[in-house]
This record gives sequence, C-alpha cells and structure tokens, in this order.
Amino acid sequence: MSHAVTSPDFVNNSKKAIADPVLQTALDRMTRGFPVNRRRAVEALPEFDSLRDEAKVIKDHALAHLDLYLEAFEKKVIESGGHVHWCLTPDEARATITRLVRDGGGSLITKGKSMVTEELGLNAHLEKEGFKPLETDLGEYIIQLANEPPSHILGPAIHMPKERIADIFVEHHTPLGFSERKTTPEELVAEARTILREKYFQAKVAITGANFLVAETGSAIIVTNEGNGDLSQTLADTHIVVTGIEKVIPTLEDAATLLRVLARSATGQEMSVYTTLATGPRRPGDTDGPGTFHVVLVDNGRSQLLASPAKEALRCIRCAACLNHCPIYKAVGGHAYGWVYSGPIGAAIDPAYLGLNTARHLPNASTLCGRCEEVCPVRIPLPKIFRYWRTEAFKQGLTPGPERQGVRLWAYFAKRPKLYRLWTRTAARVLAAAGRGKGRLRHVVGFSGWTNMRDLPAPEGKTFFEQWKNRE
Repeated sequence: MSHAVTSPDFVNNSKKAIADPVLQTALDRMTRGFPVNRRRAVEALPEFDSLRDEAKVIKDHALAHLDLYLEAFEKKVIESGGHVHWCLTPDEARATITRLVRDGGGSLITKGKSMVTEELGLNAHLEKEGFKPLETDLGEYIIQLANEPPSHILGPAIHMPKERIADIFVEHHTPLGFSERKTTPEELVAEARTILREKYFQAKVAITGANFLVAETGSAIIVTNEGNGDLSQTLADTHIVVTGIEKVIPTLEDAATLLRVLARSATGQEMSVYTTLATGPRRPGDTDGPGTFHVVLVDNGRSQLLASPAKEALRCIRCAACLNHCPIYKAVGGHAYGWVYSGPIGAAIDPAYLGLNTARHLPNASTLCGRCEEVCPVRIPLPKIFRYWRTEAFKQGLTPGPERQGVRLWAYFAKRPKLYRLWTRTAARVLAAAGRGKGRLRHVVGFSGWTNMRDLPAPEGKTFFEQWKNRE
C-alpha cells in the first residue's frame, strides 16, 4: 500500500509519539547507540574535521557543475554498456521503472535499500502493475511486512521492539513453513535470511539505490552492512539503479574521501561492511553480474532546490547523524514528520519536495541548537535552512494568525531599543521573582508549548544588556 503524507499533522503526530512508551524506549535505546559509536570513531581519526572540509568542497563543486558531471556520468555508463534515463517527475520515474521491469521479465523484484524509491512510492505502484517488489534490507523488509513507512534513514524499523517483529514474522512467515515464534534477534535474523536467500535466485530484476555516482567511471556505489545490495544486483538479469541527480561526484578519489566520513558519521564504523561499485552490465568472461544495467536519475524538485537559498541541503549523503543527535527527533521519532525524510534533513528538504504548504511545520520543529550542523559530515548549515523556510512560510502567509501577530509584536519592540530594553528588563524581573528559590518555572502564560513538556529556567533578574554594560 502507498503511505499517505501526514506532514501537515506534525503537531498531533508528535503528541501521539511522546505519549507512546514503546516508541520512547526505542528512541532512548537509539540515543545510547549511534551517537556514542560516532563519537568513538571520530575521536580515533584526528583528521576527521579536515576530511569534512574536503567532503564539503567536493559536494559543493559537484553541485555547482551538476549538469556537466551528470552528462559525463551518462557518457561513461553508455560506454560500459549501460543505459541512463532522465526523469523530471515521480510519474515519469515510476513509468520508466515499470517499463524496465516489464522488459526484464518475471514478477518478483529484489530491492536494495533506496530512499528515492520510498520517495516515489514505487513499491505500491509496482504492486498495482502486477509485480512483487521485495525489500532485502532487513529493516526495510520488516516495515514492508508491517506496511509502514521508514522511521529512520539508517534503521527503518528502529522504532520496533523485537517482540513486535516476532509477531510480524509469525503472521507472515507461518504460511511459508515457519510456525515457531522466535524470541532472540539472532533467530529473527536467521529466519529472515533463510526466506530472502532463495528470492535472490528467483528474481530476474533487482532495484537498488546509490550512495554516490562517479562521473569519472560511470559507477554507482552502494554501501550496506548486510550484503543484500551485492546479492540483488549480482544475481539478477537486470539491475536498475534509482537515485537522485544530486548523488553524482567527480572521481573515485572523491568517493574515497566521502566514504571515510560516511560510515563514521552513520554507524560509527571505519567503513561499512560492503562497499560495492557497479559499472555497467557483465562483460564477456564475467562469471556473474546483470546482463542489463540501467540508471534512473530522478529530479523531483531537486533542480528547484538547487536554485534556492536552501541548496546546501543537497550536499546530504544520508548518514542520519543529524537525526541521531537531534533533540526533537529523539523526542518524537521519524513517523511524526509524516514522510520519507525525517529529522533535521527532512525539515530541510521536505518543503522543497512536498511543498512548503504541506511541510511548513517541519522547519519549526527545531530549537536551532545547531547540534545537527555540528555533526554533519558535509557541514550543511541546517539551522540557516530552517530559518529560510520559516521566513518563506511567513512571507506566503502560511503561519497561523496568532503566530504572525506575535512576530509583529516582537518586531515592534525590537525596532525600538529603549522600549525593548524596558520590556525585557521588566520580564526578567517578573520571571526571576516567580522562580525565586526554585530556579525554574513550570508554568508560564503564553509558553505552554514549552512548559507542558519541560521546565523553563528562571532568569537571574538581569538582562543581557545589563550584564554587558557591567561587564559581567
């Protein structure tokens, strides 16, 4: 089934997520995993920050010359015996992929992990056309059985406890001869592996995503920890790579730099277990590999994003470090964002892909603490992009009336320094008196959105201006 976009309902989605004890346990477990592993990996590599600088330069250069590198990539793919298909809209992409699948023969399709196919709602479309797409990444396989969208870029099923996964497997695997309910992660993985293994040999078509496209060689690079991407594309007769146009980079040397920051930022590994380069179909004498190789390049709003002040979001290499360190994501999880891309990167790119009217809540789901920018391996200035989208929403009249009036009221005082200082001085004194002896405020009129979930630190009674004047 296709999953509806629920981004406009972000506020209610978040309230439900905060009240869900199972989800909160899963998010707490994530907090004690990915961020800790990243920190250890980064501390073990003294040149990590300089690599981030190099990665930023590589991506900025590629995006500045995107047309040239995409054409160079296409030329190399054709030279190696492959085919490139340019798709401006999701409809074009779905139609192109359906045609390629049909030409490949057979109904079963093995799929390696691809966020762009999620973006296109491809599985639901292929099912309507009579095909059977099967996700082979374990997390994607689980949420496909559960008929849920991914909740995390790296761990699509990170929100699920193993007990629920066990119930899902019993429901779907019993007709396949697996009647015993497994209880440990090792047993669940083994059961899924047993079922998926034979599917690789049955499928004539494989669809994967791509972490990078190399213009120098015409290669599509995919990184996994399960080997499912390798099995899918190696054993199928037709390999279809579905990816966004922003994934192209100039050279293999650039890929090496980006790969060094990708795994460390994502899972805390030096490198992912599998880093696979696919360059065209199999050659004469090759013992395996697809007979036909296609790359479907998807735009879907990327060109417009590239021409906007939010273009730096296209540097993203989908490591999910921003999700793993974001206090908002860690409070509400991925499904609250209502679409494929969640967390800070979702808040940065979803307004471009879905429309600001649909996704206007997401850039507001940030304290602007800057933690996401601090850990981003390609130094995307995410808080700056959030402010851009917030400004655009205000200009377009998308923000609610009370919020707009509040901004106007603040602007009135901000433009009048003497009045502003009187106002802030009075507010500081009143709040300091209210919090005297406790150091915090549990209820503040007009700030229930904050104090309903957390205490507000009480001011000490002096404003910044006063402290600055007294050199405190």
